[in-house]
Amino acid sequence: MRRAAALLAALLPLAADAQQVRGAGDYLARMDADGDGRVSLDEYLTWMGYAFDRMDRNRDGVLQADELPGGKGRALTRAAHRAQLAERFHRQDANHDGYLDARELAAPPR
Repeated sequence: MRRAAALLAALLPLAADAQQVRGAGDYLARMDADGDGRVSLDEYLTWMGYAFDRMDRNRDGVLQADELPGGKGRALTRAAHRAQLAERFHRQDANHDGYLDARELAAPPR
C-alpha cells in the first residue's frame, strides 16, 4: 500500500505539470471531460494515466525499474497501475456517490 501511495505521489506532479494545474478547481476542470462538475472513475483513470504513459519510455505497458521515480522498484503494469488508481479514487470518494468533486479532490489522501 505504501509503495502504491509513493508511486501515485510521484505521478501526480507529472500529470499536473503537463496540464498546468494549480489547484483543486483546476484539477476538476481539467479532469471533468463531460463538464458535469464532477469526476467519474473513467475521467480520473484517463487523467492519471497520462503520467504512466509519460514514464513508459519504451511503450511496452510496463514501468520497469529504470522508468520508475528513483530508478528502482518492482515493475508495474498498466493494469496494476489502473487498479491502484481505482482504489485511490474509491477511498477519496468520501460520500460514496461514484464521483469526485472539488472538495474530495482537494482532500488529503485517505
